[in-house]
Amino acid sequence: MANDIVQDGFPDVFEEKLARLLIKHIEGCSKLNSAERLSGGAAQETYRISVTVDGREQLLALRRASGGGYSVRSATHPGLEVEALLMKCALAAGIPEPEIYYVLQREDDLGDGFVMQWLDGEALGARIVRSASFDEIRPKLAFECGRLLARIHKIDLVKSGLDKKLGRVSPDEFIDQMWARYKLLQTPQPMIDYTARWLKANLPENSETTLVHNEFRNGNIMISPSRIVAVLDWEEAHIGDPMRDLGWLCTNSWRYGSDKPVGGFGEYEALFQGYEKESGKTVDKDHVRFWEVFGSFWWAVVSLGFVDQYRTGTDKSVERPGVGRRSSEAQMDCVNLIIPGFVEPFPASSRLSPLDMPGADELLASVRDFLRLDVMAETRGRINFMARVASNSIDIVIRELALGERKREGERERLARLYGVESNDQLRWRLVNDLRDGALPLDDEALICHLRATVVEQLAIDQPGYSGYRTSTTLSITADQ
Repeated sequence: MANDIVQDGFPDVFEEKLARLLIKHIEGCSKLNSAERLSGGAAQETYRISVTVDGREQLLALRRASGGGYSVRSATHPGLEVEALLMKCALAAGIPEPEIYYVLQREDDLGDGFVMQWLDGEALGARIVRSASFDEIRPKLAFECGRLLARIHKIDLVKSGLDKKLGRVSPDEFIDQMWARYKLLQTPQPMIDYTARWLKANLPENSETTLVHNEFRNGNIMISPSRIVAVLDWEEAHIGDPMRDLGWLCTNSWRYGSDKPVGGFGEYEALFQGYEKESGKTVDKDHVRFWEVFGSFWWAVVSLGFVDQYRTGTDKSVERPGVGRRSSEAQMDCVNLIIPGFVEPFPASSRLSPLDMPGADELLASVRDFLRLDVMAETRGRINFMARVASNSIDIVIRELALGERKREGERERLARLYGVESNDQLRWRLVNDLRDGALPLDDEALICHLRATVVEQLAIDQPGYSGYRTSTTLSITADQ
């Protein structure tokens, strides 16, 4: 039989092991042609695999733990074996999913993961928001997402066996988990602590308990010009409040610069109508808004965690510190949702000194341009993606050199006014500890003004093109209109 053939000769140990596995477990498979790692996925790896099945080329997909490791299961991280089960249950419930062919075992020595059907479609959020190819489906997406979320939330946990596989997390517990996760990083970010306090003070009442996808957003749905092809990335599913999914889909980080609140492609009303039509239940807008705030809080914490992975050596890729700087984007969204107000735009960066020839900023800019204009033009896939990430990181360094000291001085001055003492670097820790202990009220105007300004100034360095920055620095114009 073809499946008894063993394929040797790959220079890469990973491909050697993968070839043996596929030939053994995929019916009719006689050869691995290629395995290309794709650019997306910060926590998991995804590969496009070409194999020969019954004499013809067939595409498969492999999803596995980062670095070929093994998942550490928790209440909100059930592991890739359970993720495969979730996708099977979703497919049976009328949710578009790829067919799962094989779940990796320990003896395969490739880490946790599974091999699945390859589906053609677009999953890059920015393209879904902007490409003319999706002009026809885009107006329908919010409604269809509402319908699919309702189907997910109706999956029978007991009948599927998921009640014994997934953790249960209440809204209060979820906040505590993420707050504790952030505290372990030992990186004082006052807006994160302020948002945690706000969430604890505004917990939703009488929430239901269902299956929660927890990563349903633009970027985790695959579409074609006419339909949703698949719901992806079930890696953080759990049992909890279903409105978490609706709020996450509306979180600004996943709108890709668009003004439309639902994934950058739709309106709240369409999402709610789709959900209500499928579920027969009325959506509470304030309940969803709570989870929208939580979504930005969650991403602010998770992105900081990527920095820790880089510093501890768990993952030394150029992507990790770059993602870490995105925490300020999510913190800006928290500001705009719960303490909105106008903040003066931070001045644009300029050359450090005309006396240097060339200046540090010019040297950095030349490396950035090399990555963008030369490396990206000659590469594709993950290398192309990493070149873009690296060039963006250089942009941040250029702005940091030009604006960093001014940003730090403004923070010191505001902290000194807030506490009435001469400021030093320890005052930020004092502010964080006072927020955690409840020593400062959430409605303290000096505190609110400090948080707004500090987050805006940090974002001016990290990503001044982010939509939340524009919102905060043009609120007075919007209000006048």
